[in-house]
Amino acid sequence: MQKKWKILSSSQEAINQLQASLKINATLCNILVQRGIDTYEKAHAFFRPQLSHLHSPWLMKDMDKAVTRILQAFDQQEKILVFGDYDVDGTTAVASMFQFVSAIYPNVQFYIPHRYREGYGISKLGIDFAKQENISLIISLDCGIKSTALIGYAKELDIDFIVCDHHLPDAILPPAVAILNPKQNDCNYPYKDLCGCGVGFKLMMALADKLGLPDSSYLSFLDLAAVAIAADIVPVTGENRVMAFYGIEKVNTNPSIGIKALLEKAAAKNHITLTGLVFIVAPRINAAGRMDDARKAVELFIEKDETTALAIAAQLQSDNTDRKEADSLITEEALAQLNNDPATPTKRTNVVYQENWHKGVVGIVASRLIETYYKPTIVLTKSGDYAAGSARSVAGFNLYEAIHACREHLLGYGGHYAAAGMTLQVDKIQDFAEAFEAEVARTIQPHSLVPELLIDAPISFSEINPTFYSILAQMEPFGPENMRPVFVATRVSDTGFSKIVKDLHIRFVVRQHNITFSGIGFNLAEKFSILQSGKPFDMVFTIDENEWQGQKSLQLKVIDLMG
Repeated sequence: MQKKWKILSSSQEAINQLQASLKINATLCNILVQRGIDTYEKAHAFFRPQLSHLHSPWLMKDMDKAVTRILQAFDQQEKILVFGDYDVDGTTAVASMFQFVSAIYPNVQFYIPHRYREGYGISKLGIDFAKQENISLIISLDCGIKSTALIGYAKELDIDFIVCDHHLPDAILPPAVAILNPKQNDCNYPYKDLCGCGVGFKLMMALADKLGLPDSSYLSFLDLAAVAIAADIVPVTGENRVMAFYGIEKVNTNPSIGIKALLEKAAAKNHITLTGLVFIVAPRINAAGRMDDARKAVELFIEKDETTALAIAAQLQSDNTDRKEADSLITEEALAQLNNDPATPTKRTNVVYQENWHKGVVGIVASRLIETYYKPTIVLTKSGDYAAGSARSVAGFNLYEAIHACREHLLGYGGHYAAAGMTLQVDKIQDFAEAFEAEVARTIQPHSLVPELLIDAPISFSEINPTFYSILAQMEPFGPENMRPVFVATRVSDTGFSKIVKDLHIRFVVRQHNITFSGIGFNLAEKFSILQSGKPFDMVFTIDENEWQGQKSLQLKVIDLMG
């Protein structure tokens, strides 16, 4: 798929000023300025994150109310329920909070709603469970901000809620005794982009402060916080960057028993980065909820016995294998549907349906289809008597608004700019697909149907050396709003030693100004003719370190090339 290249830029004056104070490569200064790091002080905080940079939890609206209500529950020997969503953010948040509270108070349980029986967020089944267990306080994590009616129902049953959430609030807030969410309009908390586990982390900080507990009482959960930050695709800036930095350090030096078991089952031996958490740990946790019951993920993270933890990790590994097989098979079948439809090339959308596809992976499949057909995509399957599915968007297009415009054909829907879910009658699928196609065709800009490859900076091979890479590596952890820098080198020549590997990939050996680098380009074999032409070409890549037989060398991970 051809991509349009867009090279980012920043103020040359700001670059020069930063380079004068930092005394490092100008290309690196260009990237830092693009990311809002334009002074020595900001650069120092960025390159040397400190736990002391974390804000006081007492700055968050309702924190005092939340702590007071929890201490009241302790004093009155009330039963407490820690309730969280079934995804990575929810399960890590529940595991952290449950262990923190359990260490100081005995009457606490946890609850994870079942993805298919209860759906997302606060559930009536969960509240009824709390009533049955004589629970009078629920701490919800990564959910609750939109559950106004259900939290009202809990209040009628004399069950109080403390909501810890990071999703955008509606105009009407739930009747909770405290709502911890920095995205509330009247919340003055300085950092707005915490994940659900991060909001829970701040509550643990405040409780520890109030009770005079050591910092280790909550810092011990930083590895779980890092997993949540990685999986929930929140910006890796500010507090998230600090927590991710120290959480990854813990993952690599002293991980919790559960994370250690997952890494062992995944045979992960190298230094784990935030990207490693995204691709190794997060899918195994998510697979529990997609294929079976996410409660297993919490049980893994709170387990103290290594043998038992390994057994649970093996179950999650099996769930993930099943998830990958389902994902691969359904993607294949969905692509066949699109390939066999003569209208596919002219449509602005993809809508596919088959009744026996696994509901737990349709969102992943929608993302896979966009890799081949870059357009807003919906994958539907049978769910009970209805059709249900997930939608994914392309960059710059508001998917939720398009689905909202077609709501007359739906029984229910929800989501945001880039992703959504919906339920509809099976006999309405065709009507909905046609309405969705018409709405997207009417509103989408043509440029949104061509993938854009963002490039941080042009670079010369002569700049790429161990010192340059050492500073580049200190920009980790990489993630949203601090992605691994992408470079473009122009007028690069093939040395004649590049070759196709496994019919799909290219092993590069290329030269610019008599400096040679090797590298790998995954799924680029179709562009090998550009190298064979013998003419200079432009190449987009990231820079990696390769270790072979104890020797380290820099290599290029090639993303695209153009003759």
